Amino acid sequence: MVLGKYKNWRGEQDAENIFWLYIDKAEANANVLSKEALTELESALNDIAQIKPKGLVFISAKKSGFIAGADVKEFVSLKDGKEAFELIKRGQKIMDKIENLPFPTVAAINGFCLGGGLELALACRYRAADNAPGTKLGFPEVKLGIHPGFGGTVRSTLLIGGPAALDMMLTGRMISAKAALKTGLIDMAVPYRQLKNAARHLIVNPPRNKLIPGFGKLANLKPARHFIAKTVRKKLAGKALKSHYPAPYAIVDLWEKYAGDPRAMYEKEAESVSELITMDTAQNLVGVFFLQERLKSIGGKESFRPTRLHVIGAGVMGGDIAAWAAIRGMRVTLQDREPKFIAPAVKRAADLFRRKLKDKRLAQAAMDRLIPDVEGKGVAQADVIIEAVFEDLNVKRELFAEVERKARPDAVLATNTSSIPLEEIAATLKNPERLTGIHFFNPVAQMMLVEVVKSAETSEEVFANAVSFVQAIGKLPLPVKSAPGFLVNRILVPYLMEGVKMMEEGIPPERIDTAAVRFGMPVGPVLLADTVGLDICLHVAEIFAKHMQMEIPEKLRKLVEAGRLGKKSGHGFYKYENEKPAKTAETGGADLTEIEDRLVFRYLNEAAACLREGIVEDGDLLDAGMIFGTGFAPFRGGPMKHIATLGTDYFLKRFQELEEKYGTRFHPDEGWQSLKQNP
Repeated sequence: MVLGKYKNWRGEQDAENIFWLYIDKAEANANVLSKEALTELESALNDIAQIKPKGLVFISAKKSGFIAGADVKEFVSLKDGKEAFELIKRGQKIMDKIENLPFPTVAAINGFCLGGGLELALACRYRAADNAPGTKLGFPEVKLGIHPGFGGTVRSTLLIGGPAALDMMLTGRMISAKAALKTGLIDMAVPYRQLKNAARHLIVNPPRNKLIPGFGKLANLKPARHFIAKTVRKKLAGKALKSHYPAPYAIVDLWEKYAGDPRAMYEKEAESVSELITMDTAQNLVGVFFLQERLKSIGGKESFRPTRLHVIGAGVMGGDIAAWAAIRGMRVTLQDREPKFIAPAVKRAADLFRRKLKDKRLAQAAMDRLIPDVEGKGVAQADVIIEAVFEDLNVKRELFAEVERKARPDAVLATNTSSIPLEEIAATLKNPERLTGIHFFNPVAQMMLVEVVKSAETSEEVFANAVSFVQAIGKLPLPVKSAPGFLVNRILVPYLMEGVKMMEEGIPPERIDTAAVRFGMPVGPVLLADTVGLDICLHVAEIFAKHMQMEIPEKLRKLVEAGRLGKKSGHGFYKYENEKPAKTAETGGADLTEIEDRLVFRYLNEAAACLREGIVEDGDLLDAGMIFGTGFAPFRGGPMKHIATLGTDYFLKRFQELEEKYGTRFHPDEGWQSLKQNP
């Protein structure tokens, strides 16, 4: 029998009476379980059940992967919780149908197997996976403000035990086929060329049912669930407030209360997801997902495929940029004045390669691609040259004048400056149109956003090539206009300075940071400034003061003069013990809401100014930049989304109050009038 009437599925019965059902989502690069695909799957299962095969194998017809999950685009079209509940129950019903088929079922997994795709795999009796590094299994739903809804909370905890399943669901972390085999999530991990044979073997020679490994079985019992749930909630509270991110807490509640009764847990799972999916948090996080997709789709120049990078400056930023490019497969030459300045960067790179690649051969291959280059010979061969020396305009000008003479005419010349306008750096170049900005954020390996900066002189080709380079190393490019601080630092610095200003008034740093975290920032401004380095904060602030009207708090200058540079010197605003800030002896209280408003309103005022000045193309790109560049409360959807949610009238009224109390730095930028007229 051959299935031929479906748009997203095709199948065939082989000589051994095994039925192979291929998912091949129409007009898409990746398979997702859309409403249409689920409807077709239900019908196809009925057809297959009629022929009574020896077994059924679910397999992807796409090289990109198995199934990436449900269709996220359909989330935003749900009208209410009732419609969501009906959709989820239907998905559960189809997974139940797979589980209850009277013959063995196998998921043959290649590439990604995420969310609803993993739930389908768990509904099968067995699972085999390609053991290549690109194979990843996981439940990323928590990142969208929800949790598994097609039975995943039930089947995962029954299969591998509560603790292991909770770890996957609460973190959204993806695991390799090797790790999945170890936990018992899959039954076989083989090379891709053997995947079909492995699936066939599981049907013809079915293994005995596995027991939940070790502690997992005991953990599923009611007394243990109560104790573990209490511990997990305490850990969650230290990372995310329930009012900000309710989904992780809902997962723990489900498991604790209903893990002993699968039928009840299925029902409660559906109720929980249908409630979460219509909340502001989930809707905003889905919006953030689409912002990320937009950054991924920003057009570079397809014909530009860089393979060689030269980095000048082996400090923390330059060294880590070089290491990241090497781990992504590029041949990288790293230049500095003497070998002793390059050695620490190479050591950090080796640690990164071991940690990320987890394979000695792959780590060694990455090390082989990272080449110390004191003489700068790599300049002449490089497709992209990035300058990452300290923020001194004259040094950068001299450096680029020399690089321009040695580089290939088609090479991209880029600066990693965090604050200096490109026009000032390019002033001594014969061809200033060759200079662009490729601004990374620290730590490079963790921060996905990279600002790609275009001055009035930067050529379209150079800019497009810079975007292509950022995409080639797996980062998210954000196009920004050349201006002091570009987008991210332009908005962030006034926010940091307001935090310092409050400390000058006697407000303890812990209280300032607590207010920021309460709003939804990943860390407060005081700890962030210490982490960045107070000398760097001061230098950037001085550049801002030169180009814009911004007061630099005297406290910041005095600490830098005293050598208290932050975390790297062991003492900044905080004193550090074992790399953690010690509590200060300062006293002085202030209302948390007042502190929060002072920080956030400085932040949002600068955001409105950036939009007015066209630093980015639109509000969505601004939201993307500040979420992925500074961690601005993702559950709020971004600065512009936050403004739209509360309304400009609310902010303008509060600005008036703050200006009367604290001065002209709280005078609303002219951009607020545009926001009011075009909400």
